[in-house]
Amino acid sequence: MKRFLRILRRTLIFLLCVIVVLGIAIYFYMKQPQFGALPEGKRLEMIKRSPHYKEGKFRNLVEKPTLSEGYSFTGEIWKALTKKYPRTEPIDVLPSVKTNLKTIPADRNVIVWFGHSSFFLQVDGVKILVDPVFSGRMTPLPGKPDAYRGSDIYSVNDMPEIDYMLLSHDHYDHLDYETAKALQPKVKHVICGLGAGAHYERWGYTAQQIVEKDWGDRVDVKPGFAIFAENTHHDGGRGFKSSQALWLSFFIESPAMNIYYSGDGGYSSRFKDIAKKHSQIDWAVIECGQYNKAWQSVHELPQEVAQATTELNAKNMIPVHHSKFTLAKHPWNEPLNEITKYSQNKNYRLATPMIGELVDLNDNKQVFKQWWKNIR
Repeated sequence: MKRFLRILRRTLIFLLCVIVVLGIAIYFYMKQPQFGALPEGKRLEMIKRSPHYKEGKFRNLVEKPTLSEGYSFTGEIWKALTKKYPRTEPIDVLPSVKTNLKTIPADRNVIVWFGHSSFFLQVDGVKILVDPVFSGRMTPLPGKPDAYRGSDIYSVNDMPEIDYMLLSHDHYDHLDYETAKALQPKVKHVICGLGAGAHYERWGYTAQQIVEKDWGDRVDVKPGFAIFAENTHHDGGRGFKSSQALWLSFFIESPAMNIYYSGDGGYSSRFKDIAKKHSQIDWAVIECGQYNKAWQSVHELPQEVAQATTELNAKNMIPVHHSKFTLAKHPWNEPLNEITKYSQNKNYRLATPMIGELVDLNDNKQVFKQWWKNIR
């Protein structure tokens, strides 16, 4: 019995040592710059004054469980580990177009999508870059690149000087350390949610470059041109402490046209509210991909994307958040097939450009191919 107790004690001591060593290793690993920084000092005091920051974290306007009723975290993890899902990423190289962004005339109003939620927007001569991820990865953890073949043809070197870089939220598939750090010399201003400026500050951005905003705030770009930070139903975080930086959608109001970018988030009444607050939305860029009924509260299903676009009274819609990374278990091209089906006979025009294709925002007759068809 004594011998057994000695062995048990040694085993427990060994396991405790392993846990301590792993804990120390993880602590120092998470101190690497790609994990960003938490707000502190004057920045933390600023966010504490926000009505959306309560009990140590940012909150959605209407709080509800991340997982839908009938689903559990353990059940979803078990399915991810044991169940096989077909065609979650393409076998073939995705088709794309390499548009020279630096030679686009200043008087043209265009969008160029780079896959997932990254896109370049030029309107009224103002150059805007949204949620850029050019490293080919959706996580800082070591391993092979995550981007589908053919989906990662653009780099920081391909970007022109940027007037405003917009960040919807600080998840890795929207805020990429390598990309953000390399872009710093090219970006005049970055507009992000309260708290997210801590990441950019750690990565070398100056205080003059960083513009942190709460829901409902506006940034005046020039006469008749403003960018509004609006709400969405999502969350944020790059480490163990979540929701320390606010998540946003954006409404861009310019003399030429109005554009709305949804950011990530589940369906809510915000689309009706946006339509009431901002009249005439010429183009909507809406998250459509990496969804699951289990986490429907934070990522819209395709039928909800169509409903949201209708409620926005948008004239045109581009679906994003697909065709670059696998974050959900649906077939990689299902979002495009589904939104095409749900957009039939709607009061908006669906635009489905391939990666890099120039979308002329003033051409309401531009034709977009179903480029994802017949790709394995």
